[in-house]
Amino acid sequence: MKDPPPILPPSIISMAFASSLFLLVLLGVALGDEKAAGTGTTSDGTIAPRGQRMARDIKYGDWRKVCFKPGGASMVCRTSISGTWDTGQVAVRADLIEREGESAARLQLFLPVGLYLPAGVKVAIDQGAAHQIPYVWCLTNTCIAAEVADPKMIEEMAAGQTLAVEVVDSNVLTVTTTLPLAQFASVRRNPPAQTFEQDIDE
Repeated sequence: MKDPPPILPPSIISMAFASSLFLLVLLGVALGDEKAAGTGTTSDGTIAPRGQRMARDIKYGDWRKVCFKPGGASMVCRTSISGTWDTGQVAVRADLIEREGESAARLQLFLPVGLYLPAGVKVAIDQGAAHQIPYVWCLTNTCIAAEVADPKMIEEMAAGQTLAVEVVDSNVLTVTTTLPLAQFASVRRNPPAQTFEQDIDE
């Protein structure tokens, strides 16, 4: 017949219980801290950037205005600038799209694929407040972000010197490049460099 298990003194039982309770409290605090600090989400549910990196060297061309005149429809003009990497690949392109007879304009940005799309794009003129522009669709070699540009924003672009474009890459790092605005106002105001007309047979 086996001897009954020894009865532990109450003091040892109390110490063991207290130690277990302490470990549970520590585990709860650790998990709470991990949840608070490790999720890295913003108020809108997207993942917050965890740092930043330098953008590759981008060389910008001149602003250029091109208009399109479909038969019987209002003329649409694009005032655009493109930046390329040293490989010749387009890194970023910005278009201000305006339709004849309408006050509303649209700012459209062409950017590389492989970016973190839920973060959208932020643009800022000189040191002004950032404007959020959502991505609207992606093709095989580019993603496009677009938003209505109100008259105030266009005035700021016309008077500004730089347009900062900030994106979030697939590593959740912010990347910023700066487009020159010095020629924007005069190119937009002057006649287009080229106009394409299209007659539609009824």
